Amino acid sequence: MTVTTDTFIRAELISFAQDPGNGNAPEPGSLVHYADGLLWLKGQHIHALGDFAELSPSLAENAGVLDYRGKLIMPGFIDTHVHYVQLDIMASYGRQLLDWLNDYTFPEECRFANHAHAVALSNAFLDEMLRAGTTTAQVFGSSHPNSVDAFFTACQTRNLRMLAGKVLMDRNAPQGLLDGASGIADTERLIEDWHGRERLGYSVTPRFAPTSTKAQMDAAGALLRNDSSLWLQTHLAENSGELDWVAELFPGSRDYLAVYEEAGLVGPRSTFAHGIHLDNGMRKRLADRGASIAFCPSSNLFLGSGLFDRDAANEIGMAYSYATDIGAGTDLSGFGTLKSAYQVGQLRGQPLTAWQGFYGLTHGNAKALSLHSHIGQLAPSFDADFVVIDPCSTPLLSRRIDHCTTLGERLFALMMLADDRAIYETWAGGQCQHRRDNI
Repeated sequence: MTVTTDTFIRAELISFAQDPGNGNAPEPGSLVHYADGLLWLKGQHIHALGDFAELSPSLAENAGVLDYRGKLIMPGFIDTHVHYVQLDIMASYGRQLLDWLNDYTFPEECRFANHAHAVALSNAFLDEMLRAGTTTAQVFGSSHPNSVDAFFTACQTRNLRMLAGKVLMDRNAPQGLLDGASGIADTERLIEDWHGRERLGYSVTPRFAPTSTKAQMDAAGALLRNDSSLWLQTHLAENSGELDWVAELFPGSRDYLAVYEEAGLVGPRSTFAHGIHLDNGMRKRLADRGASIAFCPSSNLFLGSGLFDRDAANEIGMAYSYATDIGAGTDLSGFGTLKSAYQVGQLRGQPLTAWQGFYGLTHGNAKALSLHSHIGQLAPSFDADFVVIDPCSTPLLSRRIDHCTTLGERLFALMMLADDRAIYETWAGGQCQHRRDNI
């Protein structure tokens, strides 16, 4: 018989029940905030939350309460687009996209033919994710199936909710990365072994149109048609040189997005990384099919790819999420992603509020991945995946927080000044999976 353990945590609680809107204050009913709150866990789920003074009388007299006053708890951060196999090439000298792939990415990914290397990097990547407060991500492996076996095994050991997939690529890459006729068969086997197993899900993963033949993309689309519970992740319209290449490779397609549409890859569980160089027609087609763009601000700045247009997406109703895109991204931290997103917004004249940022990093990203009934909020029955944030983790951040008079100011200071040192603890599946070393 399994005994469900109760855990009680006292702290400031912050969560978003819905989109807070574009104003300087969140829309009524969107923000859940308890300045002195109690988070009550039963096993790996949230049982209740509320004001400490109101909820604590219902606890047993001898109930042990973890006292984290002075800290704040949010839902675990979610990363919608990241390459775990590129962890070791972060901060490689910046080239534009296609040169960067050839000079750094492809040689690095060839190393994942070695299973021991894939195991080591899977665990190192998850350690860093949890250190940064990220509890769920949608992850690219390499084209080697063992890269996904290793990653999912590491996630299962830690009881994490993760999406991942083996890269499909059968042309225009080094021979050691091409999967040829075996790519779809390997994907089918991985889906059978891992999709829906505990808290894991499979994302069908053609790298991008230039590295997959039409036949391979059509076969990937068939997988999605046969199982609507699968996810799809790939890249779209990141770099102007990439657009020119796609036009040469697919002269019969009206535009880049049409290449994916013709293969049946555009749907409500489809995530297209970047989406910088889109016109409004393409945005509307994505919106109509319920697909989303993963906005990767630090990567876009690092590679000089361009500035994502949030206002155009909002006006048309195209969904987008926030992502690190490691290894071209320069920060594993959700705080760092939001800081870069704010800077991109400033360059475009599209200011990003802290309300929008932290909603996006939690509930918004969960919604983009169709996981919003499980994660992204502090709410009863949701997975107990959350971060404990120390707003006084560095002397500078502490000084700034001391001068803040509102919650919005404090959240904005965190968005701009915090890093992984501010993550005091990361909980996933009702267990503390990372605790910060003393600083």
